Amino acid sequence: MMGAKIFAYLLAALFLAGIANAATIYGTIYDLSLKKLSNARVEINTSPKQLLVAQNGTYSFSVPNGRYAVKAQLMQKNTVIASVQENITINQDGSYVLDLILFPDVEEGVEEPGIEVNGNVIDETGNENNVILAGIIVLLVSGIAAGAYYVKTRKPQEAKEHIEEIKSEPDNDMEQLIGIIKKEGGRTTQKEIRKQIPLSEAKISLMIAELEHKGVVEKIKKGRGNIIIMKKK
Repeated sequence: MMGAKIFAYLLAALFLAGIANAATIYGTIYDLSLKKLSNARVEINTSPKQLLVAQNGTYSFSVPNGRYAVKAQLMQKNTVIASVQENITINQDGSYVLDLILFPDVEEGVEEPGIEVNGNVIDETGNENNVILAGIIVLLVSGIAAGAYYVKTRKPQEAKEHIEEIKSEPDNDMEQLIGIIKKEGGRTTQKEIRKQIPLSEAKISLMIAELEHKGVVEKIKKGRGNIIIMKKK
């Protein structure tokens, strides 16, 4: 009996010593619109596991050095409606900021990269660069051939008008892409965009990258797909 008490005291002392030298992980919890979320359930896989409800949209854990998974969930009627899990490594004492953005728990927007041919999906994860390179070569060859044709067979003014028309086509595609995002309430998935625009996955990815570079949209990775959000001006 006495030995059990001594063992319990030793465990308590070790735990307190670990807390005394612990680091702090803290942060704010947001939804996809970057609004602070209250009442999210946050846990971290320490030993023992720590769990809290972020009443004011923030959380904080004291942990020793190690690698941890911080998981947050938003519940509604005992059902998880949004969640996220982030990993963090603690190498030394101090404060570590880890903000969490919760994603809706739906499969929509999570797509396997690939091209559908005769009902079969061909993986293009490792071939995207080849597709882009092939597209550039095709465009260059087509441009040279078109230029030679119009120089020989059309008047200079007609050739100029046709070139202007060709230049305007990418703008039309870009406007159509932006229109789809607006129609979906300012947030949609790359999968949904691909359904509505008859363009290749590589072309759509390049267009989204250009809009992201210009600050028009924000792309957030979700599983193996992307969620595209229109930025507010």
